[in-house]
Amino acid sequence: MNAFSSQAIKAYASVGVETGVVAASPHQLILMLYDGAIAAITTAQLQLRLKNNEARGQAASKAIAIIRDGLGASLQQQLGGDVAKNLSDLYQYMEHRLFQANLNSDHDGLDEVRTLLLQLKTAWQDMNTVHADSQSPAVHPGFIAQPHRAATSYGSV
Repeated sequence: MNAFSSQAIKAYASVGVETGVVAASPHQLILMLYDGAIAAITTAQLQLRLKNNEARGQAASKAIAIIRDGLGASLQQQLGGDVAKNLSDLYQYMEHRLFQANLNSDHDGLDEVRTLLLQLKTAWQDMNTVHADSQSPAVHPGFIAQPHRAATSYGSV
């Protein structure tokens, strides 16, 4: 595959992600952020096993950015009350844990945050199912109405 083909594929993938973000509901955007953070941590774990420190650091940094600037920024603690405050605290813990795990080449730390994100994602999916049954929209506590910029700034989420 030549360089042009590779660039074309990346551009196509980027348009697909951006189109998905524009068309996504607030609930789907949060799921996309969870998926992006989980994927970035999975990449960091792989790069840790391969002893590729630079790629591991980039993947861990991407996961931290998604958690901080995507998931964390979508919270408004005044509107979301205790749930938003607790999620904010958890997101901050995950950021710190990922930073330390990357710094110390700690697979267990990466795995801990990945597991937490998987649990939150599952709960978020389940909450949407409950809300779909009741015809009431599920919204991330204090969700900001314009998360598109945050979601697309991470590349493939």
